[in-house]
Amino acid sequence: MPRFHCSIPLTAGASLALPAGAARHVQVLRMQPGDALTLFDGAGGEYAATVERMGRSDVSVMVGAHLPVEREAPRAVHLAVGMPANERMDWLVEKATELGVASIQPLATAHGVLRLSGERAEKKRAHWEAIAVAACEQCGRNRVPVIHPVRSFSGASGWIDAQSADAEAVRLILSLAEGTRRIADIAPDNARGVLVLSGPEGGLSGTEEQEAIARGFAPVTLGSRVLRAETAALAALVSLAGL
Repeated sequence: MPRFHCSIPLTAGASLALPAGAARHVQVLRMQPGDALTLFDGAGGEYAATVERMGRSDVSVMVGAHLPVEREAPRAVHLAVGMPANERMDWLVEKATELGVASIQPLATAHGVLRLSGERAEKKRAHWEAIAVAACEQCGRNRVPVIHPVRSFSGASGWIDAQSADAEAVRLILSLAEGTRRIADIAPDNARGVLVLSGPEGGLSGTEEQEAIARGFAPVTLGSRVLRAETAALAALVSLAGL
């Protein structure tokens, strides 16, 4: 059954006009009055719904029963990532959403190729948020991960502290340093949440890595192979999300 995210808070028994994006998707699928669909607003669970009316540019639906369905990972994994260039960041956001990431903090780092600021950075954040919404519609998640505004590495300290406090998160940094312990050996199974810091294509600089360690991040490795930036972040997520 088609699933659509609705940015309007949903209530069982309500009749409402779908937001423009969802309405456009319903029209592309050529759905008709009486057709069933599933809606979710990100607040938890999902709603059965039925198409009531198809306009030229609008769609009205009747919201049915709330279904308390959750498909979240057993623990929250927050990902702070040095942004890889071009479509690789898009791909990372999509796959991390499918794998259950709780939030993503895009970082501008010393070795990163992608440079964003101001209006361009906000447009990219909105673009990544739309990718996360589409991934939730496809994979069945009813809670959309938060995509935070782009921050510099040094400017992310407040976000790091907030995520760690909210989730009592263990702090881990992916590192290629000699003697680094494997990720499976250092993240306890009973941790309510994990905050993972991962670098861009060129990795984090030595200064950035030392700054992170000073802030309580434990260096961990994914093994002997050197992975691409987007692959490493997703591999860490798979290891930690309890999939």
